[in-house]
Amino acid sequence: MADGKRGCRWMEAGLVPYGEAWAWQKQWVEERKRGAEHSDLLCLLEHPAVYTLGQASDMAFVKFAPGDGELVRIERGGEVTYHAPGQLVGYPILNLVHYRQDLHWYLRQLEEVIIRTVGHFGLVGDRVEGLTGVWVQGVKVAAIGIKVSRWITMHGFALNVCPDMAGFGRIVPCGIADRPVGCLVDWVPGLKVSDVVPIVVQEFGNVFGVEMKQIE
Repeated sequence: MADGKRGCRWMEAGLVPYGEAWAWQKQWVEERKRGAEHSDLLCLLEHPAVYTLGQASDMAFVKFAPGDGELVRIERGGEVTYHAPGQLVGYPILNLVHYRQDLHWYLRQLEEVIIRTVGHFGLVGDRVEGLTGVWVQGVKVAAIGIKVSRWITMHGFALNVCPDMAGFGRIVPCGIADRPVGCLVDWVPGLKVSDVVPIVVQEFGNVFGVEMKQIE
């Protein structure tokens, strides 16, 4: 880039079935592991209702019987979580060799993107020591779970903007039983995912020090 910043492409994919987006991520990661020349990528989207389990997740945190909901075990860290329309999901495909080869640093950077994003809407995002995610007034609004292979990232963050929160009642979200989950619309009535997307893009660029370029 002209100003010396590393470039990062971003795309807004709309409502995408979980399995389809998962396949995209695996393809993107494999391309980069093979040494293909691809710039970093941030894919922003929403999913139809689905539950995902981290690779070592405990089924004790799932309250419904098998077959009563779509449940997918994936290779990220963390426990069970829920995705639904109205939740903004971000999948950064970054080569951390060009940033910092430190997974804890990367998790804190993703939290910082969310903290800065909610700040645009007059909310104060907080971290909780020993846990991963972002809270507003003690209510968890964003979950984060990642997978890194050869320092290339996949999976990412899920920010509850305005989803139907009922689905969270069927699990112990992220295995944390004593802390509630909520969404931004609880504090900012009428807020939509489309309102949040440009802010996330802006703050992702700021936090990671990259120049964001939209692609189809």
